Amino acid sequence: MNLEVLISTMNQKGLGLLEEMNIQSDAIVINQSDSFCSNTLIFNDYKVNFLSFDERGIGLSRNNALMRASAEISLLADDDVIYIDGYREAVIKSFEENPHADMIFFNVPSKNHLRPTHIIKKKSRVRWYNCLKYGAVKVAFRTEKLKQANIYFSLLFGGGAKYGSGEDSLFISECIQKGLKIYTDPTIIGYVKQEESTWFKGYNDKFFKDKGVLFYFISKKWARLLCLQFVIRHRKMFANEKNVLEAYKLMLKGVEEI
Repeated sequence: MNLEVLISTMNQKGLGLLEEMNIQSDAIVINQSDSFCSNTLIFNDYKVNFLSFDERGIGLSRNNALMRASAEISLLADDDVIYIDGYREAVIKSFEENPHADMIFFNVPSKNHLRPTHIIKKKSRVRWYNCLKYGAVKVAFRTEKLKQANIYFSLLFGGGAKYGSGEDSLFISECIQKGLKIYTDPTIIGYVKQEESTWFKGYNDKFFKDKGVLFYFISKKWARLLCLQFVIRHRKMFANEKNVLEAYKLMLKGVEEI
């Protein structure tokens, strides 16, 4: 069983990024820059396809990598992830021990306490009602299963797109809807810096409208209820900028926009 890391990045030159991320497996690097070029190289005895495209958008970047993925297991990555030694073996072992798993979420803790990531505490099955708290850098999947289900990332959400974050949530919810079996594994495979966000500009009007649009795409039927549970559950998070009613009305405007 082989593993390939699918890395999304921008404006990279040379091998510095691979060293910073501690890459110890095959990889595909999608480098969004101002040029088009393709290189295949060997790094730490592993094959790395380094592709540069004159385009922008995290969904487009991930799709470009996914279309070219050929290893049995794919592991999604951003350029601020630092993998631990032996991550390749840990991920492969988890899939070998759970042959029913099409996708597994691993722990990738944040080094920034102001932007923590969800911590997985045990092995369990992921369902539709708890699938929205996992970011893409936790995700590993059987490549062929994903391609058979024809699942790709939305080009409407995330850095460089019309709407803010949400491409991860849409991707994962579609995997659930199309019947992929998803599990969690508390093993730490790396850490993410989370130093800054390319899309988050505070809990302003756009933030809540974009969330409304996101929930509409996740479920047309339950969009308004999803908006309501979001503002209730996260009210302390944005209390200094919006009250619950203001936030909810803005999210409904997003729903109505679509």
